[in-house]
Amino acid sequence: MSQRTLRIATRTSALALWQANYLADRLRSLPESPTVELVRIVTTGDTNQTDALRQFGGTGVFTREVQKAVLDQRADMAVHSLKDLPTQSADGLILACVPERAPRFDALLLPNGAEPIQSLRDLMPNARLGTGSPRRQAQLLNLRPDLQLLEIRGNVDTRIRKLDEGQYDGIILAEAGLRRLGLEARISILLQPPELFPAVSQGALGIECRDDDEETMHLLSTITCATTHAEALAERSLLRTLRAGCHAPLGVWCQIENETLRLTGVLLSLDGVTRIEESAEGALSSPEAVGALVASQLLASGAESILNHEEPK
Repeated sequence: MSQRTLRIATRTSALALWQANYLADRLRSLPESPTVELVRIVTTGDTNQTDALRQFGGTGVFTREVQKAVLDQRADMAVHSLKDLPTQSADGLILACVPERAPRFDALLLPNGAEPIQSLRDLMPNARLGTGSPRRQAQLLNLRPDLQLLEIRGNVDTRIRKLDEGQYDGIILAEAGLRRLGLEARISILLQPPELFPAVSQGALGIECRDDDEETMHLLSTITCATTHAEALAERSLLRTLRAGCHAPLGVWCQIENETLRLTGVLLSLDGVTRIEESAEGALSSPEAVGALVASQLLASGAESILNHEEPK
Protein backbone atom coordinates (compact mmCIF):
# COMPACT_ATOMS: atom_id res chain seq x y z
CA MET A 1 0.00 0.00 0.00
CA SER A 2 2.89 2.40 0.72
CA GLN A 3 3.83 2.38 -2.98
CA ARG A 4 0.34 3.40 -4.08
CA THR A 5 -0.94 6.95 -4.38
CA LEU A 6 -4.49 7.28 -3.08
CA ARG A 7 -6.59 9.89 -4.89
CA ILE A 8 -9.49 11.58 -3.06
CA ALA A 9 -12.25 13.15 -5.16
CA THR A 10 -13.70 16.24 -3.52
CA ARG A 11 -15.73 19.35 -4.20
CA THR A 12 -13.79 22.62 -4.30
CA SER A 13 -15.47 24.66 -1.55
CA ALA A 14 -13.41 25.58 1.51
CA LEU A 15 -15.46 23.21 3.66
CA ALA A 16 -15.20 20.32 1.19
CA LEU A 17 -11.43 20.82 0.97
CA TRP A 18 -11.20 20.83 4.78
CA GLN A 19 -13.03 17.50 4.80
CA ALA A 20 -10.79 16.04 2.08
CA ASN A 21 -7.61 17.21 3.83
CA TYR A 22 -8.90 15.79 7.11
CA LEU A 23 -9.34 12.41 5.40
CA ALA A 24 -5.94 12.70 3.72
CA ASP A 25 -4.25 13.37 7.07
CA ARG A 26 -6.02 10.39 8.67
CA LEU A 27 -4.84 8.14 5.85
CA ARG A 28 -1.25 9.43 5.95
CA SER A 29 -1.13 8.76 9.71
CA LEU A 30 -1.85 5.05 9.24
CA PRO A 31 1.00 2.53 9.57
CA GLU A 32 0.93 2.06 5.78
CA SER A 33 1.67 5.80 5.34
CA PRO A 34 0.19 6.01 1.83
CA THR A 35 0.78 8.97 -0.45
CA VAL A 36 -2.46 10.92 -0.85
CA GLU A 37 -3.53 13.56 -3.35
CA LEU A 38 -6.77 15.44 -4.00
CA VAL A 39 -8.81 15.39 -7.21
CA ARG A 40 -10.94 18.55 -7.26
CA ILE A 41 -14.39 18.36 -8.84
CA VAL A 42 -16.89 21.15 -9.53
CA THR A 43 -20.46 19.87 -9.07
CA THR A 44 -23.84 21.02 -10.35
CA GLY A 45 -24.68 22.27 -6.87
CA ASP A 46 -21.53 24.41 -6.90
CA THR A 47 -22.07 25.98 -10.33
CA ASN A 48 -25.73 26.94 -9.72
CA GLN A 49 -25.58 29.43 -6.86
CA THR A 50 -28.98 31.07 -7.35
CA ASP A 51 -31.79 28.48 -7.64
CA ALA A 52 -33.18 26.54 -4.68
CA LEU A 53 -31.61 23.08 -4.65
CA ARG A 54 -34.94 21.29 -4.95
CA GLN A 55 -35.66 23.23 -8.17
CA PHE A 56 -32.78 21.79 -10.18
CA GLY A 57 -32.39 18.24 -9.03
CA GLY A 58 -32.09 18.32 -5.24
CA THR A 59 -30.78 14.90 -4.27
CA GLY A 60 -27.29 14.21 -5.59
CA VAL A 61 -26.42 17.68 -6.92
CA PHE A 62 -23.36 17.81 -4.65
CA THR A 63 -22.32 14.18 -5.09
CA ARG A 64 -22.91 12.81 -8.60
CA GLU A 65 -19.86 14.31 -10.31
CA VAL A 66 -17.62 13.41 -7.39
CA GLN A 67 -18.86 9.82 -7.51
CA LYS A 68 -18.30 9.70 -11.28
CA ALA A 69 -14.62 10.53 -10.77
CA VAL A 70 -14.27 7.38 -8.67
CA LEU A 71 -16.25 5.21 -11.09
CA ASP A 72 -14.11 6.53 -13.98
CA GLN A 73 -10.99 5.65 -11.95
CA ARG A 74 -9.79 9.25 -11.89
CA ALA A 75 -9.92 8.87 -8.10
CA ASP A 76 -9.91 5.99 -5.61
CA MET A 77 -12.38 7.40 -3.12
CA ALA A 78 -14.83 10.26 -2.71
CA VAL A 79 -15.45 12.27 0.45
CA HIS A 80 -18.92 13.74 1.05
CA SER A 81 -20.88 15.49 3.73
CA LEU A 82 -22.92 12.40 4.50
CA LYS A 83 -26.15 14.40 4.72
CA ASP A 84 -25.76 15.17 0.97
CA LEU A 85 -25.28 11.53 -0.03
CA PRO A 86 -28.37 9.65 -1.32
CA THR A 87 -29.27 6.62 0.79
CA GLN A 88 -29.21 4.36 -2.27
CA SER A 89 -25.60 3.65 -3.22
CA ALA A 90 -24.57 4.38 -6.79
CA ASP A 91 -23.93 1.23 -8.84
CA GLY A 92 -20.30 0.22 -8.42
CA LEU A 93 -19.71 2.21 -5.21
CA ILE A 94 -19.89 1.37 -1.52
CA LEU A 95 -20.03 3.56 1.59
CA ALA A 96 -16.78 2.26 3.04
CA CYS A 97 -16.04 4.66 5.88
CA VAL A 98 -17.82 6.97 8.33
CA PRO A 99 -15.29 8.72 10.62
CA GLU A 100 -16.10 10.32 13.97
CA ARG A 101 -19.02 12.70 13.81
CA ALA A 102 -18.59 16.41 14.47
CA PRO A 103 -21.24 18.40 16.43
CA ARG A 104 -24.55 17.77 14.65
CA PHE A 105 -26.76 20.73 15.52
CA ASP A 106 -27.71 23.91 13.66
CA ALA A 107 -26.53 27.40 14.58
CA LEU A 108 -28.09 30.85 14.27
CA LEU A 109 -25.75 33.62 13.18
CA LEU A 110 -26.59 37.30 13.62
CA PRO A 111 -24.98 40.24 11.80
CA ASN A 112 -21.78 41.68 13.23
CA GLY A 113 -22.65 44.11 16.01
CA ALA A 114 -26.17 42.77 16.60
CA GLU A 115 -27.48 42.60 20.15
CA PRO A 116 -27.10 39.06 21.55
CA ILE A 117 -30.21 36.93 22.04
CA GLN A 118 -30.94 33.86 24.12
CA SER A 119 -33.37 32.00 21.86
CA LEU A 120 -35.42 32.19 18.67
CA ARG A 121 -38.19 33.81 20.71
CA ASP A 122 -36.01 36.90 21.05
CA LEU A 123 -35.81 37.56 17.32
CA MET A 124 -37.72 40.64 16.16
CA PRO A 125 -41.19 40.06 14.65
CA ASN A 126 -41.04 39.11 10.95
CA ALA A 127 -37.27 38.66 11.09
CA ARG A 128 -35.63 37.68 7.80
CA LEU A 129 -33.75 34.40 8.17
CA GLY A 130 -31.61 32.91 5.41
CA THR A 131 -31.68 29.15 4.87
CA GLY A 132 -32.19 27.02 1.79
CA SER A 133 -33.09 23.91 3.80
CA PRO A 134 -36.76 22.79 3.76
CA ARG A 135 -36.08 20.95 7.04
CA ARG A 136 -34.95 24.12 8.77
CA GLN A 137 -37.63 26.26 7.14
CA ALA A 138 -40.47 23.96 8.22
CA GLN A 139 -39.27 23.66 11.82
CA LEU A 140 -38.66 27.40 12.11
CA LEU A 141 -42.15 28.19 10.83
CA ASN A 142 -43.61 25.71 13.29
CA LEU A 143 -41.94 27.67 16.11
CA ARG A 144 -42.31 31.18 14.67
CA PRO A 145 -44.92 31.47 11.87
CA ASP A 146 -44.13 35.17 11.49
CA LEU A 147 -40.56 34.61 10.29
CA GLN A 148 -39.64 35.51 6.71
CA LEU A 149 -37.58 32.57 5.46
CA LEU A 150 -35.42 33.48 2.49
CA GLU A 151 -33.31 31.29 0.22
CA ILE A 152 -29.55 31.67 0.57
CA ARG A 153 -26.87 29.97 -1.52
CA GLY A 154 -23.10 30.12 -1.74
CA ASN A 155 -20.24 28.93 0.42
CA VAL A 156 -20.05 29.73 4.12
CA ASP A 157 -18.01 32.92 3.69
CA THR A 158 -20.41 34.22 1.03
CA ARG A 159 -23.42 33.60 3.25
CA ILE A 160 -21.82 35.37 6.21
CA ARG A 161 -20.88 38.32 3.99
CA LYS A 162 -24.52 38.61 2.83
CA LEU A 163 -25.63 38.52 6.47
CA ASP A 164 -23.24 41.30 7.49
CA GLU A 165 -24.30 43.39 4.47
CA GLY A 166 -27.83 43.47 5.88
CA GLN A 167 -29.56 41.14 3.40
CA TYR A 168 -30.76 39.00 6.34
CA ASP A 169 -31.47 39.48 10.05
CA GLY A 170 -29.96 36.06 10.68
CA ILE A 171 -28.83 32.92 8.88
CA ILE A 172 -28.86 29.26 9.87
CA LEU A 173 -25.79 27.11 9.23
CA ALA A 174 -24.52 23.75 10.49
CA GLU A 175 -22.44 23.99 13.63
CA ALA A 176 -20.01 21.39 12.27
CA GLY A 177 -19.07 23.39 9.19
CA LEU A 178 -18.52 26.57 11.20
CA ARG A 179 -16.24 24.81 13.66
CA ARG A 180 -14.30 23.05 10.90
CA LEU A 181 -13.62 26.42 9.27
CA GLY A 182 -12.66 28.12 12.54
CA LEU A 183 -15.77 30.32 12.52
CA GLU A 184 -17.35 29.16 15.79
CA ALA A 185 -17.08 32.69 17.19
CA ARG A 186 -19.85 33.72 14.77
CA ILE A 187 -22.36 31.36 16.41
CA SER A 188 -25.00 33.38 18.26
CA ILE A 189 -27.07 30.46 19.57
CA LEU A 190 -27.19 26.72 18.96
CA LEU A 191 -30.53 25.30 17.82
CA GLN A 192 -31.05 21.85 19.33
CA PRO A 193 -33.93 19.41 19.92
CA PRO A 194 -36.70 19.81 20.82
CA GLU A 195 -36.45 23.24 19.16
CA LEU A 196 -34.69 22.20 15.93
CA PHE A 197 -33.81 18.63 14.94
CA PRO A 198 -30.72 18.21 12.72
CA ALA A 199 -30.62 16.59 9.29
CA VAL A 200 -29.97 12.92 8.69
CA SER A 201 -26.20 12.36 9.17
CA GLN A 202 -25.50 16.05 9.82
CA GLY A 203 -21.94 16.52 11.04
CA ALA A 204 -20.79 13.17 9.61
CA LEU A 205 -18.58 12.43 6.63
CA GLY A 206 -19.16 9.57 4.19
CA ILE A 207 -16.30 8.05 2.22
CA GLU A 208 -17.11 5.98 -0.87
CA CYS A 209 -14.89 3.76 -2.97
CA ARG A 210 -15.42 1.22 -5.74
CA ASP A 211 -17.10 -1.92 -4.44
CA ASP A 212 -14.45 -4.15 -6.03
CA ASP A 213 -11.49 -2.23 -4.53
CA GLU A 214 -10.87 -4.46 -1.52
CA GLU A 215 -7.52 -2.86 -0.70
CA THR A 216 -9.04 0.61 -0.32
CA MET A 217 -12.08 -0.76 1.52
CA HIS A 218 -9.82 -2.43 4.06
CA LEU A 219 -7.77 0.72 4.57
CA LEU A 220 -10.86 2.88 5.06
CA SER A 221 -12.37 0.39 7.52
CA THR A 222 -9.52 1.15 9.93
CA ILE A 223 -10.61 4.78 10.35
CA THR A 224 -14.37 4.18 10.60
CA CYS A 225 -16.00 5.14 13.92
CA ALA A 226 -18.35 2.33 14.95
CA THR A 227 -20.67 4.63 16.94
CA THR A 228 -21.00 7.22 14.17
CA HIS A 229 -21.49 4.46 11.62
CA ALA A 230 -24.34 3.00 13.68
CA GLU A 231 -26.00 6.42 13.96
CA ALA A 232 -25.65 6.94 10.22
CA LEU A 233 -27.15 3.53 9.44
CA ALA A 234 -30.15 4.20 11.69
CA GLU A 235 -30.82 7.71 10.36
CA ARG A 236 -30.31 6.76 6.71
CA SER A 237 -32.54 3.70 7.15
CA LEU A 238 -35.32 5.98 8.38
CA LEU A 239 -34.89 8.27 5.36
CA ARG A 240 -34.68 5.37 2.91
CA THR A 241 -37.77 3.62 4.33
CA LEU A 242 -39.75 6.86 4.08
CA ARG A 243 -38.55 7.21 0.47
CA ALA A 244 -37.92 10.86 1.22
CA GLY A 245 -35.05 12.70 -0.46
CA CYS A 246 -32.23 14.25 1.54
CA HIS A 247 -33.96 17.65 1.17
CA ALA A 248 -37.24 16.50 2.75
CA PRO A 249 -38.50 18.46 5.80
CA LEU A 250 -37.28 15.66 8.10
CA GLY A 251 -35.24 16.08 11.25
CA VAL A 252 -33.65 13.35 13.38
CA TRP A 253 -31.93 12.90 16.71
CA CYS A 254 -29.95 9.77 17.49
CA GLN A 255 -28.76 9.01 21.02
CA ILE A 256 -26.69 6.03 22.14
CA GLU A 257 -26.43 4.83 25.73
CA ASN A 258 -24.57 1.65 26.55
CA GLU A 259 -25.72 -0.79 23.86
CA THR A 260 -29.06 0.89 23.16
CA LEU A 261 -29.75 3.25 20.26
CA ARG A 262 -32.69 5.67 20.48
CA LEU A 263 -33.84 7.50 17.36
CA THR A 264 -36.40 10.31 17.08
CA GLY A 265 -37.73 11.55 13.77
CA VAL A 266 -39.81 14.66 13.08
CA LEU A 267 -41.52 15.35 9.76
CA LEU A 268 -43.28 18.59 8.90
CA SER A 269 -45.23 20.19 6.11
CA LEU A 270 -43.22 22.96 4.45
CA ASP A 271 -45.45 25.63 5.98
CA GLY A 272 -44.70 24.23 9.45
CA VAL A 273 -48.39 23.75 10.29
CA THR A 274 -48.35 19.94 10.41
CA ARG A 275 -45.72 18.23 12.54
CA ILE A 276 -45.44 14.56 13.49
CA GLU A 277 -42.83 13.05 15.79
CA GLU A 278 -42.03 9.42 16.56
CA SER A 279 -39.28 7.63 18.50
CA ALA A 280 -38.04 4.08 18.93
CA GLU A 281 -35.09 2.33 20.47
CA GLY A 282 -33.33 -0.95 19.95
CA ALA A 283 -30.04 -2.76 20.02
CA LEU A 284 -26.99 -0.82 18.89
CA SER A 285 -26.12 -3.86 16.81
CA SER A 286 -29.28 -3.43 14.69
CA PRO A 287 -29.38 0.29 13.86
CA GLU A 288 -31.17 -0.08 10.52
CA ALA A 289 -34.05 -1.91 12.20
CA VAL A 290 -34.50 1.04 14.57
CA GLY A 291 -34.54 3.47 11.66
CA ALA A 292 -37.08 1.39 9.77
CA LEU A 293 -39.30 1.18 12.87
CA VAL A 294 -39.36 4.97 13.32
CA ALA A 295 -40.17 5.34 9.62
CA SER A 296 -43.07 2.89 9.91
CA GLN A 297 -44.41 4.83 12.91
CA LEU A 298 -44.18 8.12 10.99
CA LEU A 299 -45.98 6.54 8.03
CA ALA A 300 -48.73 5.32 10.35
CA SER A 301 -49.05 8.88 11.66
CA GLY A 302 -49.52 10.41 8.21
CA ALA A 303 -46.04 10.89 6.80
CA GLU A 304 -47.02 9.78 3.31
CA SER A 305 -49.60 12.53 2.89
CA ILE A 306 -47.05 15.14 4.02
CA LEU A 307 -44.36 13.83 1.66
CA ASN A 308 -46.71 13.57 -1.30
CA HIS A 309 -47.91 17.11 -0.75
CA GLU A 310 -44.35 18.44 -0.50
CA GLU A 311 -43.07 16.64 -3.60
CA PRO A 312 -41.16 19.14 -5.78
CA LYS A 313 -42.86 20.26 -8.96
